[in-house]
Amino acid sequence: MIKNIKYKWIIFLLLLLISAVSNAQIDTTFTKVKMNYSEFLSLVNKNNLGYAAEKFNVNIAEANVEASKVFPDPELAIGASDNGQRRMQMGYGFSSELSWTLELGGKRKARINVAKSTSELTKSLLEDYFRNLRADATLNYLTSLKQKEILKVQLTSYTILKNIALADSIRFKLGSITEIDARQSKLEANAMLNDVYQSETDWKTSLLQLGIVVGNQKADSLYLPFGDLTKFDRLFDLNEIITSAQNNRADLLAALKNKNVSQDILRLTKANRVLDLGVNMGVQSTSVVTNSVAPTPSFAAVSGGITIPLKFSNRNKGELKVAEFSVQQADVLYKQTELQIQIEVQKAWFNYLTAQKQVRQFSTGLLADAQRLLDGKVYSYKRGETSLLEVLNAQRTYNETQLNYYETLYNYAASLVELEKATGIWDINF
Repeated sequence: MIKNIKYKWIIFLLLLLISAVSNAQIDTTFTKVKMNYSEFLSLVNKNNLGYAAEKFNVNIAEANVEASKVFPDPELAIGASDNGQRRMQMGYGFSSELSWTLELGGKRKARINVAKSTSELTKSLLEDYFRNLRADATLNYLTSLKQKEILKVQLTSYTILKNIALADSIRFKLGSITEIDARQSKLEANAMLNDVYQSETDWKTSLLQLGIVVGNQKADSLYLPFGDLTKFDRLFDLNEIITSAQNNRADLLAALKNKNVSQDILRLTKANRVLDLGVNMGVQSTSVVTNSVAPTPSFAAVSGGITIPLKFSNRNKGELKVAEFSVQQADVLYKQTELQIQIEVQKAWFNYLTAQKQVRQFSTGLLADAQRLLDGKVYSYKRGETSLLEVLNAQRTYNETQLNYYETLYNYAASLVELEKATGIWDINF
């Protein structure tokens, strides 16, 4: 009796040691920073480097609007001439001329309109960039949560198998089981430990990916997300979300802005074909001519004129045709984007409904049944009423059920992300 109590205490202490080792496996040398989903999105908005780079496109476009407002610069020409003063006493001459191009046909206004419409297009593209970034970042966040749950499942399974292996080692020493059975349980526990190591690596890798998304440049820190993967139930009407997508999608708005840009470029191309006038005014002065043959007093002459270019290049309408075809192309691309959005919404809606049905399958008691099966087999094995093979089969069934559950939860959450990304709405918070 005393010997049995002694063995029980040994097993109890070994279990405590295993639990401590298992919990220590997720510890790292990194500084951990906990964050919820709202804080995560805030960091993405503020610190994501790709998004920060895209914002410069808006600044560049706005600067181009300012640049398009300039007028043509005037030109000043200054000249001097020596008419042979030293040899023929013909004096010196000086001239100056101011010229300026007078743009006609509304070129400046057309340039400003192109710059403004391009700026609006850039803002829409930035908004669409963030729409995709927000969805991709959310999927990374969900992946981290899923990998953490998978690691917990693997740790639990490893702990169970390790407990069995330790108990079998003691039972072998007591002569209750053979050495082969003891070795088998130990091998299974070690194999499960490899799965734990892999799951731990996958989890840490997902955390590093989160660091990239939030622009974390500290090599010794990790962000630890937390949230509930079960809070993704929504009800959608297909016709309503298609209409919402057509009203809210930034890429459709960008396609519309692209049509405006093409039309403004066409107007600018036509304006550039209009003749520009060159206006010039000059002053020319000549010093006294002291030549004895033809003495001439000094004088100053004022001149002015207009330069009219001969636009033979207007006979070539290639640039005009390019602009016209670009307008037609932009219109077709807008219709294509509109159709593509409708298809994307429908596909995302069907995927969401399918994932919803798959999640509800687990509410029928699959998880509880797998847990009861495993507990029953482990209990029976400890009493010598079942074989190790049956325990291992129950363990694998439990693992597969748990892993499938979290994979299905992730797919359900990810399908909602894709659906709301497709519709252009966003009410995800968990």
